[in-house]
Amino acid sequence: MASHGNDAARAKFESKVPSFYYRPTLSDCQLLREQWIRAKYERQEFIYPEKQEPYSAGYREGFLWKRGRDNGQFLSRKFVLTEREGALKYFNRNDAKEPKAVMKIEHLNATFQPAKIGHPHGLQVTYLKDNSTRNIFIYHEDGKEIVDWFNALRAARFHYLQVAFPGASDADLVPKLSRNYLKEGYMEKTGPKQTEGFRKRWFTMDDRRLMYFKDPLDAFARGEVFIGSKESGYTVLRGLPPSTQGHHWPHGITIVTPDRKFLFACETESDQREWVAAFQKAVDRPMLPQEYAVEAHFKHKP
Repeated sequence: MASHGNDAARAKFESKVPSFYYRPTLSDCQLLREQWIRAKYERQEFIYPEKQEPYSAGYREGFLWKRGRDNGQFLSRKFVLTEREGALKYFNRNDAKEPKAVMKIEHLNATFQPAKIGHPHGLQVTYLKDNSTRNIFIYHEDGKEIVDWFNALRAARFHYLQVAFPGASDADLVPKLSRNYLKEGYMEKTGPKQTEGFRKRWFTMDDRRLMYFKDPLDAFARGEVFIGSKESGYTVLRGLPPSTQGHHWPHGITIVTPDRKFLFACETESDQREWVAAFQKAVDRPMLPQEYAVEAHFKHKP
């Protein structure tokens, strides 16, 4: 860098970065930032495209540690990513003919969650099963391996979206490859009749889906709330209705939807402020055509 300057170094070492490859920011976990630097300078993957084969070949298989849904133990499982079938699959036994789960690339997301998973290489993969969100938690001891898996998933999503939206530019598609959650943390909630007590739950705001879990590492959400736009009748209010009882935490939030009100309580004022900002961001954003279909499904959920 001293002899060539930053721009010249970047022109050389980033000359062939694939569009789908994740470029970390300061807010990303250490693993992503470290592997970006190693890929760029140490392995020189973006000078020699043949070194990109692990995540750009359209097929990848290997063993990852996966957290058991019921017992919480991490066990080695075989994973197969195949762009041709548009799916990520995993198998409970090495000799199993049929996969335990098939995750469609179309609905798949991956995000690094080292603190939540309790491992510096922890990756959370979510997919839709019967239109409900399902989580799996995985890691690999080798940092390069798990980041290659992450970028292979992004590559598969990129190629799927290129076919689905043939007129879209790379710049349009890249933000859709994977997403970090807008906000996560504990809040209290009450039920639809608002007569039972408030219960502490772990909440995850994923785009317009607000999901709540008994435990942060649960495989399935206990429930999901769709948060639409203000034009569609959604509002976020600080505080709770005056008659509300049973909450232990003092800082309330009310989400008004066309069908009902959802009541939440936060432990601190800063938590309340951050959640309101996340909800408001969704409410202020006009809904896309495909989001109306998602909203309709939520309304017809049993």
